[in-house]
This record gives sequence, structure tokens and C-alpha cells, in this order.
Amino acid sequence: MTALLVAFFAAFRASVRSRLELEAEILALRHQLAVFQRQAPRRPCLGRADRLLWVLLSRIWPNWRGAVRIVTPDTVVRWHRRGFGLYWRWRSRPRRAGRPPVAVDIRALIRHMHVANPLWGAPRIHGELQKLGLTISQTTVAKYLGRRDRPPSPTWRSFLRNQVSQPASIDFFTVPTATFRVLFVFVVLSHGRRRIVHVNVTAHPTAAWTAQQLREAWPWDTAPRFVIRDRDAIYGSDLQRAAQAMGIEEVLTAPRSPWQNPFVERLIGSIRRECLDHVIVWNERCLRRHLERYLAYYHEWRTHLSSDNDAPVPRAVHPPTCGPIVQVPHLAGLHHHDERRAA
Repeated sequence: MTALLVAFFAAFRASVRSRLELEAEILALRHQLAVFQRQAPRRPCLGRADRLLWVLLSRIWPNWRGAVRIVTPDTVVRWHRRGFGLYWRWRSRPRRAGRPPVAVDIRALIRHMHVANPLWGAPRIHGELQKLGLTISQTTVAKYLGRRDRPPSPTWRSFLRNQVSQPASIDFFTVPTATFRVLFVFVVLSHGRRRIVHVNVTAHPTAAWTAQQLREAWPWDTAPRFVIRDRDAIYGSDLQRAAQAMGIEEVLTAPRSPWQNPFVERLIGSIRRECLDHVIVWNERCLRRHLERYLAYYHEWRTHLSSDNDAPVPRAVHPPTCGPIVQVPHLAGLHHHDERRAA
């Protein structure tokens, strides 16, 4: 009888305990659902009351761990992989290496040159810095100038290497005046160091006048071997006889093909962009004065790609010991050159 009573109470206790565990599990699941609904879509966060509830459940429910599903094993594995990737990304981060940074004053000088000479690009500014004794690469100069609005101009080096020695080009271009007259400018360009050998202005060009300009451009013993020109009728037979007498062979371009005489065409474009497009010409005397000033700047200070970033008249390099950098204006401040001068 006693054994029967013990068994009965044990069965009753087991049934009661199972009922209690079932109720605890239901309470735990409802609590988890309430937490998710309260904090979705944010990450679930348990407060003090939530932690106190789970402490009480753990006292009366031995299997409480199996009901916790806030973080699944897949989430833990994903966190581990993400942490592994972040760790090796940190280990593989770039170290401070490469060339030393450019000094702040040099960067300021590059920007100052670019502002003072808006028509210049990275090659021209690089040439100016070399003349000031500053060693810096052209790519670094381009980096601090930013992106270009137009593609860089091509070089003439490859073309000149394939040509005969001492070629030259001649051409005319027109300039309108303030009184709506048209003046003609005759230009003679030597390809050797991009030197403008001769320039003259007239309102009424003739074949005889053009032939006389060719004679004035070169003494008899310094004439080039070839002269490139177009098929304009202004040259005429007088120019042909003068060229033959000086031992010059004429090279004629194809009709309507100015690209076949690129050097003088580029020179004319430079004269227009860097000088004549920014002034008003009144007469021949005014035009000659502007051209003389531009030619002085062009020959003595303007650097050229084909001359290894040097001027047609070679410029001396000014080391830092010569003094501070000073900007000198040309053409009433339209262009500037930089040089070092003692204080």
C-alpha cells in the first residue's frame, strides 16, 4: 500500500512538472515573439525586465536553453565569416609607401601659375618649374591641375626626327582692325627650335613684297634646305625665283590641306589664342607693336614641348639659391613668367 502511494505521488508530481514546463515554454515563446514585434526591424535587445524573466524561467524550467532562438547558428557562422574578412582586410590595408608628398608651397605655386596663365597646361607649367630649379614630374603637375577640358596637344618630336635638317614654313594670316580693315601678316618659322625668323605686316600683299620678305628672313649662307608653303597665288613666280637663287627647295601642300603644314599653322593659332584674340588692333603700327611684344615673350620665356620644355632662346636654370620666385608680366599681364631674383 505504501509503495502504491509513493508511485501515485511520483506520477502526480511528474504530470504537474510537465505541465509547468509546458506553460514555461509557452511563456518563453510568447516573450520572444513580443520582443521581435517590439523591436523589428532593428536588432533585438533585451532589457532588465526581459533578463529577469529568463532568470526566473531558468529556475523552474531545466530545458529553457532549447527555446532560445533569437540568434540562429547560421547567423553566428555568417558573423564569423564577416569578421574573418574584416580582419584580413585590416591586415592587408595599404601602408604609407611610395614617393614623398609634394611640399605645400610647391603645390600652391603650381596653382598660382595655372591661375595667372589659364592658357597653359601641365607641360608648360612643368617647364617653368624646371627653370626655377624645382624637380617634379609632369604627371604630378597634372595631378594638382585637375582634369583637362580638352585633350593635350600632340608633340612635334616624332615628326621632326623623320624630316630633313633645317626645314622652315611660311604662311599668311589675316587680322581685322577696329575700323573693319583687314591686315595680312606674313610669318616665317624655322623648325629647328621653333624660332620665328621673320614677321611683317601689310595691307596690300604682292608677289614682289612676299619675295622680299623671304630675302630678309635669311642671309644667303643661312637659308634652309626646304620651305613648306601652300598653293596661294600670292607667292607667284617672284618668290619661286628668289627661293631658287637662295638654294631653297619649295614643298607645296595639297589644295585645301592646312594640316600638311602643321608647324606654322600651330604657330598662327598660338599667336591668335595667346595675343591677338585678347586685344583690339587699330592699324599696322599697332599690330606690329603687339607682334613684337609677343615675339619677345615667345622667344625668351615661352617654353616648348619640342625643345625639351625650353624656350627658343635657351633659358638658364635658376636654383633656389638665386632668391625668391618673382612673377614678371608680359603683354600687359596677359602672360607671366617666373624667375628667381635676389632680394
